[in-house]
Amino acid sequence: MSLFNELSLWSDYPIVAFDTETSGPYPLESEIVELGAVKWFKGEIIGQFQTLLKPSKPMTQDNINIHGITNEMVADAPLMKDQIVAFHEFIKDSLLIAHHAPFDLGFIAPEFEKAGLPFPTNVHLCSSLISRALLHTTNHKLQTLVKELNLVGGDAHRAYDDAYACLQVFMKAAEKLDVPSLEKLKAVQVKKLEWANYTLFSKQTEQIKSLVDAIQKQKTIQIVYEGGQSKNKLRPITPKGIVRNPDGDYVHAECGLDNQRKRFYLSKIIDIELV
Repeated sequence: MSLFNELSLWSDYPIVAFDTETSGPYPLESEIVELGAVKWFKGEIIGQFQTLLKPSKPMTQDNINIHGITNEMVADAPLMKDQIVAFHEFIKDSLLIAHHAPFDLGFIAPEFEKAGLPFPTNVHLCSSLISRALLHTTNHKLQTLVKELNLVGGDAHRAYDDAYACLQVFMKAAEKLDVPSLEKLKAVQVKKLEWANYTLFSKQTEQIKSLVDAIQKQKTIQIVYEGGQSKNKLRPITPKGIVRNPDGDYVHAECGLDNQRKRFYLSKIIDIELV
């Protein structure tokens, strides 16, 4: 049962802003290599969480170029399984915020599943969605918001600094609310964010189960897909990662027809056949 009363003020609760840096954009294919969070309550920072994490395979240079975290930096870092319980405890009973939250939830939720941890019942907010509704800036990328709102940015694409920037963006946006309640925030955000909507290993559909199995075993499967040139015909794909998103879940896969990487929306996959 949630501890949060939607009619209460958002400032009545501790706030945890968090961020992940990853070895790639797609859960299952990629992993979290840095996790950072900052906890705020009653006008001050009351806690910090920051750790590098060792992935199961080396990162590519293209990804290293995004966040600057090298394979050497994570060579002796702890594994996610040794840090996930501490993070789960850190966010407990707090209002949760991330920038482009579906991305971060998509990576962290499976880690909770693998560790056998219950999904938190916290209220989840996205500072990107909220800023789009309440702030007028060139765009709503985190670094644009930091620059145009004159916030403290730190190192871009490093987990703790981005989490702190996310917190500041949220504070700026929340100042624009006519009623500073959780109910108003969720109405402004529109899209509903819950950990359970990002599950990959428990309570999943047969469709997701088949895709996860194919990714873990690096198998090619056949799908019947509603769109594309081979509409409603069997096509071979090799799934790489699954993205669960309020705008539609999809699998990112290599298509056997042209050997190109593509996204296939789960709602348009009519059938799956194992090869």
